[in-house]
Amino acid sequence: MTRNRRNDDDWPELLTVTEAAEFLRLTRSTLDHYRCEGRGPIYRKHGARVFYPKPDLIAWSERNACASTSEKIRNTK
Repeated sequence: MTRNRRNDDDWPELLTVTEAAEFLRLTRSTLDHYRCEGRGPIYRKHGARVFYPKPDLIAWSERNACASTSEKIRNTK
């Protein structure tokens, strides 16, 4: 019997590029640009398709938190 990995509790939810952009409230082209520059969230390639694990989108967003225009918030964890 084959299990659907998307229902496995140990497997993170994978979002398409369009879904990830909507989740982060970015345009798809901005997310594509960040990926090409290497400054976007961690992603996975399945053949030619790109997927973003939802926990990695949240972590990337948290790493980019700012207190002002001149200083990022330092992570104290």
